[in-house]
Amino acid sequence: MSRYLRPRVFGATIFFTVNMQQRGSDVLVREIDRLRRAVRQTRAERPFRIDAWVVLPDHLHAVWTLPERDSDYAVRWGAIKARFTMSLRGAGFSPPSELPVVLSGRYAGLKPGLRHNKRERGVWQRRFWEHHIRNEAESAACVRYCHINPVKHGLVERPQEWLYSSVHRDIRHERYEPA
Repeated sequence: MSRYLRPRVFGATIFFTVNMQQRGSDVLVREIDRLRRAVRQTRAERPFRIDAWVVLPDHLHAVWTLPERDSDYAVRWGAIKARFTMSLRGAGFSPPSELPVVLSGRYAGLKPGLRHNKRERGVWQRRFWEHHIRNEAESAACVRYCHINPVKHGLVERPQEWLYSSVHRDIRHERYEPA
C-alpha cells in the first residue's frame, strides 16, 4: 500500500480543498465566526498569506502562500481543524451518531467517527487535497476557481453574491477579473 508524502516546498503557493465529514451539512457557514477565529488564531502563531478563500456549507477552498522559510501547511490545517472542532464541541455540537462507512482507500470499511484512538471527532474529513501552484497563470486560475465555486454549486448567480469569499476583498483591491 502506498503512502502519500506531501511536498515540502518552502514559500510555496498552494491550492487546498478541505471537506466536512458529513457532506450536505451547513456547519461551515452556520458557524463561520468559529472558523474565522480558528484561522486568525492559527495565522497569529504560524503566519501565511491568504491569496483566496471561499467557504461553502460543507467544504472550503483556499489558496495560501507560505513564508519563505516555511513549508508546513499540514500543521496549519491541523490547527485550524482542531480549533474549529473544539470550539464547536464547547458550544455543545456533536457530529451525527451514524457516520458513513469509508468506501475506498486505505481506511475502507471504517467509520471515521469511531476512530477514537486517532482523537478524531467526525467533524472534518481526515485528509485534505492540495496542489502546489507552479506559475502565475495557475495561481490566477485557482483564485478564480475559489471565487466561482459558489456559482458552480448553484448557491448564487454571481461570485459577489456569496458572503463567505475573498472575492469581496479582491474586488475592493481591483484584483478580481472574471474569466
